[in-house]
Parts: sequence; C-alpha cells; structure tokens
Amino acid sequence: MRYRSIFRSARTRAAAQLSARRIAKIGVAAVALALVVLIGSDVWIRLDNRQYLYGVDTVPPADVAIVFGAEVKPDGKPSAYLAARLELGRTLLETGKVKALLLTGDNGRPSYDEPTAMRAYLVEHGVPAAKIALDYAGFSTYDSCVRAHDVFGVASAVAVTQDFSLPRTVALCRAAGIDATAVGDDTQVHGDVYRKNWLRDQLADTKAVYSILFHPEPTFLGKPETSVRDAMAADLHQ
Repeated sequence: MRYRSIFRSARTRAAAQLSARRIAKIGVAAVALALVVLIGSDVWIRLDNRQYLYGVDTVPPADVAIVFGAEVKPDGKPSAYLAARLELGRTLLETGKVKALLLTGDNGRPSYDEPTAMRAYLVEHGVPAAKIALDYAGFSTYDSCVRAHDVFGVASAVAVTQDFSLPRTVALCRAAGIDATAVGDDTQVHGDVYRKNWLRDQLADTKAVYSILFHPEPTFLGKPETSVRDAMAADLHQ
C-alpha cells in the first residue's frame, strides 16, 4: 500500500508539472500572438496611409477640416493639445485650404462639452461662427469619421489631430468613405503626457484595424444634418 501511495503521489506531481508547462507555453504563445497583432496593426496602419499625411502648407484643398476633440479643462478652456489642433483648423480655413470646419468631440454628459468649447475658442480667435459645424457625438475617432460621412455628408476632408494620431485618423476617415488627408500638430512633443498619449495611440491601432475590417455601428449615428453644407456656403468675412 505504501508503494502504491508513493507511486500515485509521484504521478500526481508529474501531471501537475506537465500541466504547469502547458499553461506556461500557452501563456507565452498568447503573449507572442498579442505582440504580433499589436505590432502588425501599427505597421499596417502607418505604411498604408503615409501618402495621405501632409503639412498645413502642402495639404491639398478639401471641402472641410475635421478637427477632432481632446481634453477640455474644468474651466471650459481647451487643453494645449486641443488648442493646437484648433489653430491648425483656423489656419486651413483662413488660407482657403478648406471651406468650413467640423468640430467633433465628446458631449456624452451635460457637464462636459468638447465641441462647444472648441467653437468658443475659435470664435474668440476670429473665426466666424457661421463657418463652423458641430458634432456632439464624436465619442471616438471612428465615430467621428462615420458621422462626418453619414450624418454631415462630408465627401472630402482634412483630418486635424496630433502628429502621432495622423495615420490612424486618416485611415478611419477613408474607411468611412471620406476622401481624406491629414495634418497634425507637432508642437506638443515633450513630457510624460506626450509619451503616454503616443503609446496609447499605438495600441489604438489594433482597434482601428478591427473597425476598418468590420465597420461596427458608431455609438450614436442619428439623422442627416445640413450644418456642414450651410457652413461651407457661408461667407468667411461675414
């Protein structure tokens, strides 16, 4: 009986060790697969869309500049990142590169309103309110691109965001049916905030690839609006 017990105990330990090795192998394989997906998505997004990235002076003319939202401070003022995007949008409008601005951002709760803060900043800096259209349901880059095309009827656009987001943003807009190019701000390239945002954007490329391939429904689509067409037709010097 004693030998049987020893044998069973040894067999149990061997089985446990084998199971642990299998779990370790599965874990390593899962990590390797995740890295392949992450890196592959990032490389594909960046290589496939680099021809659509321009500077503010060289970007071809388009109907609209889509300025993507970012953090608004508790006092209602745009963050440095968002203000830099808005300045690019203002320049594109004033130099005749675009006919109107579509400001898209998060207004998912009454106490937080990116598009209104963005418009207030631009009007304060001399942009006529009539040249601005607002999208209050831009809860993600993908949502903003789909809504720009399906709700606001945007056919061609310059996407305006930070430099590290350009390939992903233009890829999502083009996947939504917009003939899009992109310009990005490169003045905020310092500090931990930039590094964190840069890393987060690289990880977001995987989600972007999923959206490009499967075209999920945006968080909120809504009915078609004419505000972009109205802004395009308005006089810049009113």
